[in-house]
Amino acid sequence: MYAIRVGMPLVIVAMPPPFSIVGVLLTVRCWTRSSHGALLPPFEGATKPGMCTGAILRARIDSSHPENTIEPFSWGYRNPFGIRFAPQDHALKGGLFVTENGEDERGARPVNNAPDRLQLAQQKPNGDPDYHGWPDRFGFLASTQALFNPIGGPGDDNAAAVIGKPVLPVLAFPPQPPVAPLALMPANVAAVGHDFAPHSFVTGIVRKGASLISREGDFGFSKENGTPGEGHDVQLVNFSKPGEPLALELTRFAFNCAQADQVRIPGMAPVCLSGGDQAFVGQLRGINRPVTARFGPDGALYLVDYGAVRDFGQADPDAAFKNPADAPLVVIPHTGVVWKISRTSSKNGHGHDKGDDD
Repeated sequence: MYAIRVGMPLVIVAMPPPFSIVGVLLTVRCWTRSSHGALLPPFEGATKPGMCTGAILRARIDSSHPENTIEPFSWGYRNPFGIRFAPQDHALKGGLFVTENGEDERGARPVNNAPDRLQLAQQKPNGDPDYHGWPDRFGFLASTQALFNPIGGPGDDNAAAVIGKPVLPVLAFPPQPPVAPLALMPANVAAVGHDFAPHSFVTGIVRKGASLISREGDFGFSKENGTPGEGHDVQLVNFSKPGEPLALELTRFAFNCAQADQVRIPGMAPVCLSGGDQAFVGQLRGINRPVTARFGPDGALYLVDYGAVRDFGQADPDAAFKNPADAPLVVIPHTGVVWKISRTSSKNGHGHDKGDDD
């Protein structure tokens, strides 16, 4: 089994047995032409060629001047948050696995229903970065698809001017053919930090090569997308075996759920019959804002949770800030936690079994 230990009383987080929880860029230049014909410069802090936003850059840290070695590795992301190289004996063959936060219903270009994405970043053999579609593709689809039309919200700069209208492209044309994501996640779950599970963590529904992803959750810009809502949790991603056609299997691994609402089915992750927002909203001792997930040398998964946050309350009115002066977000002091998710039993699992490919 697995456990999260924080020195707290009962924690209401559902997980599968045997686990428990105790307490960007163009190689030539970084200028792109807009749909109105204007040249778009890189972000204002760029000081060298190859520096752009919405991208993954690389540089040689063994150089006396690493800033002179910066080059684009992969670009076309709205917010590439978590990056981690897969093991060499993995289905991704050592590739760079990326979590990307999708667009929000806020700002000057609000977007509704945009999914979060799981991406594989791959610099081309000729040194060019691959391109993942942003700012004019959200996942597999163009920004002008009707499902992305803004519906209006408190985070919009001018809701009346955009409600029900297509999200128009920023660029005159794609700078290069876009690469499709490996998988999509629900809108607004905020897939952030992630890490690949060591073999000692492999058991039950956690298979060899799995990735565990912390999902920070929505910030109340839009209505809840799905019932029950997702986010404020840990997502399990299992991959196909090396040599097989690439396939991903996504499962909620650890999430807030009152014990009376948990349904446990052998061989599967628990299912929750109620909503799953921040723990403080349901007055549970559980996960609020998990932003980083990393496996330690002891084989446990450490989850950095910066605590309870009140927001606009569009997804959950009980999470709304009480004082309008706190808008748009207020973090409640002294609610942050570092969770430790560890395996507590080798029953029904493989652990260090030799030759295990499951």
